[in-house]
Amino acid sequence: MSGEAMNWEGAVLWLRNQPDQAELVRACFYDDPLIDAARRFHASGEWHAVRELLPRKPGRALDVGAGRGISSYSLAREGWQVTALEPDPSPVVGAEAIRMLARESALDIDVVREWGERLPFADASFDLVYCRQSLHHARDLSRLCAEIGRVLCDGGTFVDTREHVISRPEDLPKFLESHPLHHLYGGENAYMLGQYTSAIESAGIHLRQVLNPLQSDINLFPETRAGVKRRIASRLAFPFPGMIPDFLLGILGGFLNAPGRLYSFAGTRRPRE
Repeated sequence: MSGEAMNWEGAVLWLRNQPDQAELVRACFYDDPLIDAARRFHASGEWHAVRELLPRKPGRALDVGAGRGISSYSLAREGWQVTALEPDPSPVVGAEAIRMLARESALDIDVVREWGERLPFADASFDLVYCRQSLHHARDLSRLCAEIGRVLCDGGTFVDTREHVISRPEDLPKFLESHPLHHLYGGENAYMLGQYTSAIESAGIHLRQVLNPLQSDINLFPETRAGVKRRIASRLAFPFPGMIPDFLLGILGGFLNAPGRLYSFAGTRRPRE
């Protein structure tokens, strides 16, 4: 491996070529054929939990930081009119991959190459803004959230999933050292929970749910809440894991402090004055 920094595509291709990382590649939906990965994501426990946060009536959706398009694919399959925002041109992990996925699946997905901090859309253009693992990559978190709030319709839905959280700034290097790809391309980041919630609320979005690492299969995937309950029951020699209440997982999740742990957010755009 060269000492030169890779781009994101190069880092993912490197990961694919590591025999001991095949499980991680599949869990991240980096495997090919892309259409198979997208179908697997749409059938996953993560997407089933995301679906519960979405409006029942599909409309216009913006997928911010769409990557290789697995979320855009799922939204389109649910009947949403999807615009996928992705600045990376890559045919592996970027805009061209999304275009190829749209063609192969015969789904109408509009692909726009731009950064989230400068959304090329009019005010109140979308009924839903969806982000999957996008905000922690923001070059300017407040600006990105402000743009999301600007293009979201009054009463529109904001869903943001699987964001890396740290408890204090000093924890960031520890998270970056543990990330499997950061040492290759240097593109990872994490914010404190209060930074996310403040930026989102300041953008005119009322947060309805802030889901900690154990409160949803969204954050746990490829693990599940049922799996966590089985582990807890095993440690306690308790024979009925299904009787462990979800609220207990929520309490336990609030005490977790591992750097880079995952949180998800759901909110509604407040009416403009």
